[in-house]
Amino acid sequence: MAAVTPDQLHDHHHGPTGLMRWITTTNHKDIGTMYLIFAFVMFLSGGVLALTIRAELFQPGLQIVQPEFFNQLTTMHGLVMIFGAIMPAFVGFANWQIPLMIGASDMAFARMNNWSFWLLPPAAILLIGSFFVPGGATAAGWTMYAPLSVQMGIGQDMAIFAVHIMGISSIMGAINIVVTVLNMRAPGMRLMKMPLFCWAWLITAYLLIAVMPVLAGAVTMVLTDRHFGTSFFNAAGGGDPVMYQHIFWFFGHPEVYIMILPAFGIISHIIPTFARKPLFGYASMVYALAAIAILSFSVWAHHMFTTGMPAVGQLFFMYATMLIAVPTGVKVFNWTATMWRGSMSFEPPMLWAVGFILVFTIGGFTGLIVAVAPIDIQVQDTYYVVAHFHYVLVAGSLFALFGGAYYWLPKWTGHMPDERLGKIHFWCSMVFFNIAFFPMHFLGLAGMPRRIPDYALQFADFNMLATIGAFGFGLSQLIFIVVAVKCVRGGAKASARAWEGADGLEWTVPSPAPYHTFEEAPVVR
Repeated sequence: MAAVTPDQLHDHHHGPTGLMRWITTTNHKDIGTMYLIFAFVMFLSGGVLALTIRAELFQPGLQIVQPEFFNQLTTMHGLVMIFGAIMPAFVGFANWQIPLMIGASDMAFARMNNWSFWLLPPAAILLIGSFFVPGGATAAGWTMYAPLSVQMGIGQDMAIFAVHIMGISSIMGAINIVVTVLNMRAPGMRLMKMPLFCWAWLITAYLLIAVMPVLAGAVTMVLTDRHFGTSFFNAAGGGDPVMYQHIFWFFGHPEVYIMILPAFGIISHIIPTFARKPLFGYASMVYALAAIAILSFSVWAHHMFTTGMPAVGQLFFMYATMLIAVPTGVKVFNWTATMWRGSMSFEPPMLWAVGFILVFTIGGFTGLIVAVAPIDIQVQDTYYVVAHFHYVLVAGSLFALFGGAYYWLPKWTGHMPDERLGKIHFWCSMVFFNIAFFPMHFLGLAGMPRRIPDYALQFADFNMLATIGAFGFGLSQLIFIVVAVKCVRGGAKASARAWEGADGLEWTVPSPAPYHTFEEAPVVR
C-alpha cells in the first residue's frame, strides 16, 4: 500500500480538497489569493473595453463601433475597473498582509470573509452580462447620472444590482478589517507601532463603511424612479437631477481616496526597504492619512462647478480641495526624505514605488489645477479630466498594486519574481502609460470633450499617439502574467528576508532581529 502523506490524510479526514476547498475556505491567504486573481481577470476585462474605446478613437470618424455601444464601453470600463479591479485587488492585499503584519491568526470573521469574496463573481457576471441583454449595457456613464440612468434599458437595472452586491461585499470586508486591526493585534503592538499598511487600511475601512450606503441610497432612488413612480430626480415630478450628483459625489470623492490610501500604505513599506532607512516621519504619515480621509468628505461638489452652484459654494469647495493637497504633499515629502541619502537599490518593487511617486505627483498637480473653479469650468468634461484621474488611478493605485505584488510575491509563493522581466514590465508600463495619457492634457485644453466616439480633425494626431500608448500599455501587462506564473511554479528560492532591506523594516517576514519597531531600527548614514 502506498504511503499517505500527512497532508493527504488531513484532506481525506478533515476537509474538502480541490475546488471545494477554495469555495469553502476561511483561510485569509486563500481568500486574499482569490481576490487578487479575480481583480486581475477584471483588470484584463476592463482593459479590453478600454482598448476598444482607444481603437475607435485612433482616427476621426466612426470606425469600429456605433455611438450607443461606445457609450456602453466607457460606462462599463469605469465600473469594471473601479469596483471589479482596483478595490478587490487592495482587499486581496489586506487579506494576505494584515493578519501577518499584526500577528493575528486570521481575519476576525473568517466565514464572513469568504462570503464577502463570493459576492463579487455574481456581481461581475451581472455587469459583464449586461452587454448581452436587449438594449445592451447602461450607457449613462460610470457615475450613472440621472435623468439619463432613469431612461436606460434592463442593462441599467443589472448595473444597479451589481453595484448593490459589490457594496455589500465592501462593507463586510471593511467591518472585518476594522475588527481585526482593533482587536487582534499581537500583545505590545500599540496602534502607533503598527505597520503603515494596516493604518492605511484601517482608515480606508472606515471610509468604506461611511460611504457605501450613500451610493446604495443613490442607486436605489434611481431604481424607484425607474420602476415605482417616484420622482427623486425627475424635475417634472418635483425632483431634482442635480440632487443625484450631490448624493453620488458624497460617495464618489471619498471613494477616490478609498482607492489611493491603501496604495500609500504599500509605498510606505517599499520605500524604506529599498532605501535601507526607517520611514521618515511615521507619526506625520499616520496623521496625514487620517486628515486626507476626514477632508475627503468636504470636497464632493468640486465635481459640480458647472451645475450652477452659488459663488460662495464654489469658493468653499475650491479651498477645501486645495487644503486636501497639503496632507498628500506631506506624504510625498516624507517618501522623498526617506530616500534622501539612503543606500538605494532599484529592484522591481522600488522601480514601481519611485514611478508611483513621480507620476502620481503629476496627477496630484493636475488635480490642484482643476480644483480652481474658473479653470474647471473651462476643462469640465474634457480629456484634461480624463488625463487627471487616470494619472491618479493608473499611475497611482495600479502602479502601487504592481509594486506591492512584486514586493510580496516572495512571501506569497516562496520564490523570487524574475527581476529582469519585472524591470521590463515596469519600463514598458511607465513609457506607454505616459504616451497614452499625457497627450490627453493637451486634447482637453484644446477642448476635446470626453465620452464621444468622433472628434474634429485637429485632435487626430494626439488621439493617434494616445491609442498607440494605450495598446502598448495593455500588452505590457501580459508580461506580469508571465512573471506571476513563473513565480508560482518555481524560480529562485526566496530567503526569509526576500528583499534585503534595513533590519527591522521588513514587517512581513518574521525576523530574528532584536528590534521590531521603526524607532529602534538603525539609521544608515
